[in-house]
Amino acid sequence: MVKASEICRGFECRINFPDGISKVLVPERMSQSRVCRGSHGFVKKLLSKFWGLNKETWNLAMNEPKKLIHGFKVGMALSLVSLFYYMKPLYEGIGGNAMWAVLTVIVVFEYTVGATLSKCLNKAAGTFLAGVLGIGVHWIARQFGQKFEPVILQGSVCIISAAATFSRFIPSIKAQFDYGVLVFILTICFITVSGYRVENLLELALHRLSTIAIGSSICILTSMLFCPVWAGNELHNLIRNNMEKLADSLDGCIAQYFGCDINSNNTQSETSNNILLGYKCVLDSRDTEESLANFARWEPAHRGFNFGHPWKEYLKVGASLRSCAYCIKALNCTIDSGAQGPDILKNHFSKCCIKLSSNSSAVLKELVVVMDTMTKSPKIDFKVSEMCSAVQEVQNALKALSKQPIANPTIISLTEVIPLVTLSSLLIEIAGITGKIAKDVNGFANKA
Repeated sequence: MVKASEICRGFECRINFPDGISKVLVPERMSQSRVCRGSHGFVKKLLSKFWGLNKETWNLAMNEPKKLIHGFKVGMALSLVSLFYYMKPLYEGIGGNAMWAVLTVIVVFEYTVGATLSKCLNKAAGTFLAGVLGIGVHWIARQFGQKFEPVILQGSVCIISAAATFSRFIPSIKAQFDYGVLVFILTICFITVSGYRVENLLELALHRLSTIAIGSSICILTSMLFCPVWAGNELHNLIRNNMEKLADSLDGCIAQYFGCDINSNNTQSETSNNILLGYKCVLDSRDTEESLANFARWEPAHRGFNFGHPWKEYLKVGASLRSCAYCIKALNCTIDSGAQGPDILKNHFSKCCIKLSSNSSAVLKELVVVMDTMTKSPKIDFKVSEMCSAVQEVQNALKALSKQPIANPTIISLTEVIPLVTLSSLLIEIAGITGKIAKDVNGFANKA
C-alpha cells in the first residue's frame, strides 16, 4: 500500500469541501521545521540583544570611566559597613541595628560628592528632628494615661505627617530638603508607631541615629577620598562644553546654508553632526544644570572653587545658552525647509552674515578661555566690539535691501526674500544673546 507521505512528496495535497472551500495539507515534518526555525530566530535575537547590551556597557565604561569607578566605590563602602556584622566587637556595640547602616549606604551614596553630602546631611537632620519630636510626643501621650495614649499618638502622626508632606510642595524646601523631609516622615512614623510597644524608646532612637551616622560617615569619606566627582566641577565643565558646542553648531549652520566651509578641516558629515549635537545637548541640559548647581552648594572648597562660589550665576549663563540654542534650532529649521532664496540674494548677504556668525562663535570660544582661567580675557572686549560692528553691517544690508534692484518685487517675490531676512534676524538675535552671555561670564569670573 502506498504511504500518504510518498503520495504528497513533490505534490500539493489539497482537501476539497462540499461548500467549495479547499485547504492544503501541510506535512507534520514541515510544521516541526517551522518551530525549529522560530526557536533559532528567537535565540539569535536574544543573543543579538545580549551582545548589544555588552557593547553598550563596554562603550560607557571606556568613554566615562568615572562611572565605572563609582560602582567600585559603592562596593567598597558596602564592604566597610558590613564589617559591623562580621566583626563581633563592632556588632556587639550597635547590636542588630547594623543593617540600618548598610541600608543607609545603599540609599545615600550618589555619583557626585555634593549629592552624597546633601543626602547624608538631610538624612541625619531628618532622623534627629524626628527622633526628638517622637520622644516628646510619646512623653506627652503617656501623661494622659494608657487609655488615651494611642489616640494622641495616632493624631500626632496624622498632623505631623500631613504638615511635613505639605512642606514638600514649597519650592525652596523641595529643592534642597525634600529627601530630609521624606526621612523625617518615615522616622516619626517608625518611632511613634513601633515605640508604643517598646519600653526603652530613647535607646531605640539612639541606635537608629548612630547607625545612620556610621553609614553616612563611610559614604562621605569614600566619596571624597577615592577619586571624588565634584558636582561643582561637573557643572563648570558642562557650561564650558555647551559654549563650544554652540560655537561649532553656529558655524556649521552658516556653512551649510551658504555652501562654504568656515573650518576647512571639517567634512560635510562632521558639520551636520556639529549642528545637531550642538544645540540639542544644550537644550536638554537644563535639569542637569539645576541639580548640579544645587548639589555644588553642599560641597566644601575644591579645585579652585572656594566657599561661596557663585554657583547661581552658572544657571543664568545656562539659561542664556539655551536661548541661543533655540535661535540656532530655528536657524537650522529655516535651512532644512529648503526655502533659501535666490542665489543673487544669498551672494548679497553671504559676506556680512558669515562675518557675523564667525565673530559670534569667536566670542563664545573666547568665553571658554574665560571659563578655564576664571579671569577676564583681554581679548573679549575687542571680539565683542567686532561682533557689534558685524551686526551693524547686517542691519545696513537689510535696510539697503528695499533700495536695491535685486529687491524689485517685479523680479523677486516677497516669499523669496523672507528666508534671508529671517536668517539675518536670527543671527542678530544670536549676537545679542552672545553679548549678554559675555557680560554674565565676565561678571561671575570677577566674583569668583
